[in-house]
This record gives sequence, structure tokens and C-alpha cells, in this order.
Amino acid sequence: MSEFKTVQELKQLDPAIAAPFRSILILRRKTVKTAKNGNPFLSVELGDSGGSFTANAFGDSAVFAALESVAEGAIIRLAGKTEYYQDRFSPRLQAAEEVDAAEAEAEGVLHQLVEVPPESEGELWAHIEEAIAAIEHAQLRETVQRVMDEMGAEFRTSTAAISMHHAYRHGLLEHTTHMVRAARALLPLYPQVDADLAIAGILLHDIGKLEEYQGDFAAKVSRIGTLQGHVVLGFRTARKAAIQSKLNADLTERLEHIILSHQGEKEWGAAAMAATPEAVFVSMIDNLDAKMGMVQRVLRNTPEGEEFSEYLAGLQTRVLLTPPDKR
Repeated sequence: MSEFKTVQELKQLDPAIAAPFRSILILRRKTVKTAKNGNPFLSVELGDSGGSFTANAFGDSAVFAALESVAEGAIIRLAGKTEYYQDRFSPRLQAAEEVDAAEAEAEGVLHQLVEVPPESEGELWAHIEEAIAAIEHAQLRETVQRVMDEMGAEFRTSTAAISMHHAYRHGLLEHTTHMVRAARALLPLYPQVDADLAIAGILLHDIGKLEEYQGDFAAKVSRIGTLQGHVVLGFRTARKAAIQSKLNADLTERLEHIILSHQGEKEWGAAAMAATPEAVFVSMIDNLDAKMGMVQRVLRNTPEGEEFSEYLAGLQTRVLLTPPDKR
């Protein structure tokens, strides 16, 4: 057994005891903040394949000095003591240093640092390929295929978000596959929705995230992602492929509209409100899978024995983890 504790192992330690620990984790997020006394401190999110936690490093500490210049996505070897703040795991960090992938591999922990979906990349990608092939309209199918031929490698590995839903390696692939499955289950109930257009819209709705995010171990927003956002970037990608595939003007506009409106609300990032049957359908399935993805992730990552998850900002609540009593 490794001397370095995983996130789940840390959260399973007795909360009543300030237990010393050592871990090797990914620095997922780092923010400089100012305390009430005016002094700076770092709020850091550290995690591995089984979850994450946030902790603070104050300006006069060795941890602050060690992490101040370290980039997000770095591998960190750290030591500390377990602590809880307002029922949330927030350990006291005592030492930290950046290590490279070779050192993490030598310690036998590299394989457990990167979170991935329960299904393999190959299984998920096979569903995407099948969904593209099933689009009956030739130019619509060619439009989607053209995008995947160009960007498929990145699509297979990309996260779907920075922190909210499917925020891990292959997360976008999993999210899109789940949306396709949900759509196929629901399409018979809504014959007014064109199946080809809806599936094409689902396959391309988040394609802009391949340019919006960057980073290997922890995603961060790129320059163009900050300046334009994935909705606009996805619109541009789909439009280019549609023109090259000679997709007619009406279908091109409807496909673009699905991408521009899939966020559901303008305050959530939508460029327009969903105004076609297919756009309404896709935006609702996107919202459903985003929220259920949060539930699925917390169910598999929370240590056994816990009744409730930690607070999830995307759901604005904690999730009850115990199964229904059906006796």
C-alpha cells in the first residue's frame, strides 16, 4: 500500500482526529485571495481520480511560497493534517512541492491522478461513430463527420467543463454519448423533432470546448476561450463544416441555432433562446445530463458510509447518497 493517501482515503479518516498525511495530487485550481487583515492567501483545489478538496495557504506559510508560482495542472507532493471547516473537508497544508510525472510514476501513484469515466474511451467513441453513421441526411452526416475527422482526437480526451459537470478526462465524450442515448429514448415521444438534426446538434453542441479549454492534468480556459467562448467557437466550427459539405441554408441555420442556444438561458451563456423543436429538445437533454452527471460523479466518488455529499454548486444543494428503502 502506498504511503501517499488518495482523496477518498483522506476523507475516510476519522474527522474527530487531526491525522497527519502525505499525498501526491493534481493542483486543479489556484486563486489568490485577500484575508480580512489584508494579507494574501491561496485557495487551492487539489484532486485525483477519486475526487478533490479545497484548502488555504496563507501568505506567511511555506506552502504559499511553494505554490505561488506553480501552474494549475501541476503534480504536487504535499503533507498536512486533516481538518474540517463547516462540515467540509479542508485540511491544513504544511508542506508542498511540485514533482514531475516520472516521480509520480516512481511513487506508484501516477495512474490514480487522472479521473476518467466508468466506461472506456473506446466504448464511448464507438457510440459516437455509430451515431454519426445513423444520420440519414447525407450532407448533415458529412458535416458532423468532417468535424470529427478534424477534431476527433481532441474530442475523445477533452473535459466537458472546468468544474461543473463531466469535468475530467474524456468527460466531453461521455457527456455527448449520454445525450445521444437519452435523445434516442425520448425521440419517439416527440415526433415533431427531426431526429437527424437533433442528433447532429448533440454531437456538435459542445465542439467549441476543444478550443475553449487547454491543459493535460487540469483544464483551464484558453485565451480564445476567454475572448469568444465555446458557443461562438462551436458555431464557427459547424458553419465551416456545413459550407464545405454543401449543407443547405435552412439546415445550416437550424444546426447553428442548436449550438447557439444549447445553454438554455442567456445568463448561462446561450447566445439565443431555443426557438426550434430540435433546439429546445437538445437544450433540455443537455441540462438533464449535466445535472445527472454531477449526481453520478458524486455517487461514485464520495467515500462509503456518507449520507450526504458535499455541497454541489451546480445543483445548489447536497445530494442524498443512500439508496431508497424499498422493503
